[in-house]
Amino acid sequence: MPPPAPAIRLGAPPPPPYLRTHGAKMARRHMYDWIVLLLLAAIEVALNLITPFHRFVAEFMMEDLRYPMKPNTIPVWAVPIYAVILPMLIFAAIYVKKKNAYDLHHAILGLLFSVLITGVLTDAIKDGVGRPRPNFYYRCFPDGVPNYEAVTRQVICHGDAKVIKEGHKSFPSGHTSWSFAGLGFLSWYLAGKIRVFDRGGHIAKLCVVILPLLFAAMVAVSRVADYWHHWQDVFAGGILGLVVASFCYLQFFPHPASKHGTFIIYSGLTE
Repeated sequence: MPPPAPAIRLGAPPPPPYLRTHGAKMARRHMYDWIVLLLLAAIEVALNLITPFHRFVAEFMMEDLRYPMKPNTIPVWAVPIYAVILPMLIFAAIYVKKKNAYDLHHAILGLLFSVLITGVLTDAIKDGVGRPRPNFYYRCFPDGVPNYEAVTRQVICHGDAKVIKEGHKSFPSGHTSWSFAGLGFLSWYLAGKIRVFDRGGHIAKLCVVILPLLFAAMVAVSRVADYWHHWQDVFAGGILGLVVASFCYLQFFPHPASKHGTFIIYSGLTE
């Protein structure tokens, strides 16, 4: 049999909200938020299926797009692992220690909003801008033999259609924006949990908060080093992901510098 619920003394804080006792209430309260998440996921899938804008690429422009084709240092499948699953595991570990179901729920919901809003914005801009990647020449002419329209000198690509399509999605960097959206949210979360702004002079706390951002920055650097993105692409992607992560975190949690920055206030939700 489950242990009896602890007695609530007058003036004492309420008992911790467990998933077992508060899970259904949280689901009902945030039902529309989860529906919006599903809609964002559907939009993200659709944006990856449509063909991006094929902007005019002339012969002289290809001089700056002749970087070699290299494999991704960070493969696409790895991005959701470190930007979504890893933060969720950290949220779960904190729940095991603190037994605050509302904190766990809001952390997961805020993280998913952060990465999905960032993903939709990133891919919408990618499809609308259609900027060629630095390795576009060898996507367009995989055999190294160029072909141009006689009058305008526009490129006439004869490479694989999927490879060419991906070559028009340089701006902004999706790896970078997703990395900063997920790991940026994690940095905000850790800043609140370990009281990084308590003015206690503990630089180690600041290092813990900076570590996820450092990893995201190294992902951004790898995108330029792999010749999949221009520096402007990763700069814009990083700003986009970090801004969205900040808005999403502050939507669900108090600022880490506030006196309530460690855990969310849930006493009003336990009625």
